[in-house]
Amino acid sequence: MATSNVVCALVISTLFHFVLVPVSSREIHVLKKCGFQAIYQLGDSLADSGNLIRENPLSPYASFPYGLKLSKPTGRCSNGLLMIDYIAHSTKLPYLDAYLNLVRNSSGGRGGVNFAVAGSTALPEKVLLSKNIMNLVTNESLSTQLKWMSTYFNTCSKDCDKEIKSSLFMVGEIGGNDYNFGFLFHKTTEEMKALVPEVVKAIKDAVVKVIGHGARRVVVPGNFPIGCFPVYLSQFQPNDTAAYDEFKCIKGLNSFSRYHNELLKQTVEGLKKQYPDVIIVYGDYYKAFMSIYQNAQSLGFDTKSIQKACCGTGAGHNFSLTRMCGAPGVPVCPNPDQYISWDGIHLTQKAYQHMAEWLINDIFPKLQCSS
Repeated sequence: MATSNVVCALVISTLFHFVLVPVSSREIHVLKKCGFQAIYQLGDSLADSGNLIRENPLSPYASFPYGLKLSKPTGRCSNGLLMIDYIAHSTKLPYLDAYLNLVRNSSGGRGGVNFAVAGSTALPEKVLLSKNIMNLVTNESLSTQLKWMSTYFNTCSKDCDKEIKSSLFMVGEIGGNDYNFGFLFHKTTEEMKALVPEVVKAIKDAVVKVIGHGARRVVVPGNFPIGCFPVYLSQFQPNDTAAYDEFKCIKGLNSFSRYHNELLKQTVEGLKKQYPDVIIVYGDYYKAFMSIYQNAQSLGFDTKSIQKACCGTGAGHNFSLTRMCGAPGVPVCPNPDQYISWDGIHLTQKAYQHMAEWLINDIFPKLQCSS
């Protein structure tokens, strides 16, 4: 998902159905069996734990109500914790600190480093500008994060090589902002579909680079079903009821997400063959998110509010591009744990927790850790 005002184009297609079962919270600690010494995260606002606000202290993510469930705003684009925090908790490692925090404090990362930047794109700024697409949030792309990672590994201790081989690398989610900014600048659906192979190649190149650093276990997450998010639903309101699925998500937008995800899955399969000694796992954020929708009531979410932002204002989906969460006078719902969407773009801590539980249960056997 994007971290700024986004406008999307509608791609007409049908949505396939699958049944997903929620995961018990007691299973969230299984990753400790892998014995990971550290986690290294590349990505965007789904994972950023403070890099953007270090770069731009005036970002809304640097102030309440962001971080409302925490002791202070940390730069996480939610009311509390993110999926990467629950993944770290599952491995019994500390929450990852943002790379730019470590640079400022001249300290090493205890238990790993978070290189993700809210608003970051998979493709470099110059490449997007050549296509008349502008990043409105940050100049830092995936290539910048990879440079930060190289700098960090080049300056770490002699034990670094051993630690890397016993670490978990999260390459993404990344790429959603490339599409969102493209749609914002009125690119057509066909133009955006043509961009997908370039985005996926950038992700592939990132995986190759982390393997070059010595990574032996890599998770490569896909994109969300963007047609279920308030930011998109509030911008596109098709009159044809056939344009929506049974969850009132826009089929065409979800189809676009699946197009990206399918190409990414194929790429992951190719990387597995190219690097047979490395465990590379596709992280199915799409299904993890849909597991919440399909089990919203049993998970404690208000089924009447699953497509409404907790922090926001505006008719229908409680979201407005002109008055977003964090702006003066924008209200916050009294019961965030009953909402899936926090600000119309990002999810609540509760939603991220359930997604993380599903994801951890899905990737654990694929990581081939000793039990």
